[in-house]
Amino acid sequence: MDTAAGSRQRTAGTRQRATMLGSVTIPGTPEHVSVTRAFVARTLAAVPRVDSDAATLLTSELVTNAIQHTDSGTPGGTVTVVVIGVPEGVLVEVVDDGSADTPVVKGSWCAAEGQGLFLVQQLAARWGFLRDPAGTTVWFHLQAATAASTPAQLAATTSPLVTYGGIV
Repeated sequence: MDTAAGSRQRTAGTRQRATMLGSVTIPGTPEHVSVTRAFVARTLAAVPRVDSDAATLLTSELVTNAIQHTDSGTPGGTVTVVVIGVPEGVLVEVVDDGSADTPVVKGSWCAAEGQGLFLVQQLAARWGFLRDPAGTTVWFHLQAATAASTPAQLAATTSPLVTYGGIV
């Protein structure tokens, strides 16, 4: 089921906070990946200056990875997507049921498969993952575009793997 939460209005003299915009949990089957794409597109449609197309693409890649490479793809497995509005953009978390492996970026465009994390690394301002006994959360942050954002400025804000809270 997917849930939506209202966003808070910013008032003068207060700091803007992160706001959960919504979440969806799907069965870990390939035919349900489209549900997460529609959910992200719908959730971010009203969020100004955030590239909802990039968020939708990256979420789709991470959900597909979760289904193919973790216990989420086994019978009864699930994947949860959480979208959080943050002051400088949006944070998307993809939570899977875990695996023995850690997420790895394949560094070549020539590879026949495995481009999902490479795309995340190239398009997100930051990304990382957090593992615990229950599973793995892979997250990415997309910065809100500003009027002064040029392709070079946006490229300068991207970074290689950043772990969430320093925990891998």
